[in-house]
Amino acid sequence: MKLQQLYYFFLLLSIGLVACNSAPPIPTAVPPTAATRSTAISTPTVEPTTATTSVQFLALGDSYTIGHGVHENARWPVQMVERLRETGIAIDDAEIIARTGWTTRSLLSALEVAKPHNEYDVVALLIGVNNQYQGQSLAVYESEFNELLALSITYAGHDPQRVVVLSIPDYGVTPFAAGATNDIDSEIDAFNRRNKEISEAAGVRYVDITPYSREAAEDLSLIAPDGLHPSGIQYAGWVELAFEDVVEILSN
Repeated sequence: MKLQQLYYFFLLLSIGLVACNSAPPIPTAVPPTAATRSTAISTPTVEPTTATTSVQFLALGDSYTIGHGVHENARWPVQMVERLRETGIAIDDAEIIARTGWTTRSLLSALEVAKPHNEYDVVALLIGVNNQYQGQSLAVYESEFNELLALSITYAGHDPQRVVVLSIPDYGVTPFAAGATNDIDSEIDAFNRRNKEISEAAGVRYVDITPYSREAAEDLSLIAPDGLHPSGIQYAGWVELAFEDVVEILSN
């Protein structure tokens, strides 16, 4: 009898071991390392039906858009993206087509090469300071700004309400312009009057950042170390001035 009981004991024990070996392993939590984060980004597991579409933002311009003299994280389009993300908006990194020294003609030539698509959710345009600085005529600026605005509307899915034009800031208050003989402020105002009139006629949004840029005359923290371009602090102010318009665009 004892021998039979011992036999059944070992039989049950062997069955239990087989069952344990065939059970699925218990998942082990692994801290997210840089490597695992990279893998997760490159091989997403989200089903296509549940994936969300991120906002696409195109910023066009010159040194003010590319953020000459400041770290790339301080550029106003980059700061705008971060500000939107803080509110929970899923948005891609800003696409920037801009370079220091560009005039309206320079930007038009660059766009012929870049050929942006026409499905951006928001398009921002800030251009003209180098036209003024180089002594180009207001008539040339008007014509080429019209072309650039038409292209911007096309890039925004042909919707003018998805385009934001920023006025030209006044560099006449910077240390760089100290002792300048020409009337920089009045010339900047003339250029801005025209770009505002053209923008309003086209039905796009217009953000006047010029008065804020002139506060740099009394507040040097608004000027980059090069003594000419805006600082990251000033760019943050531009973001606040344009933020409501951008959020309204994205809510429609």
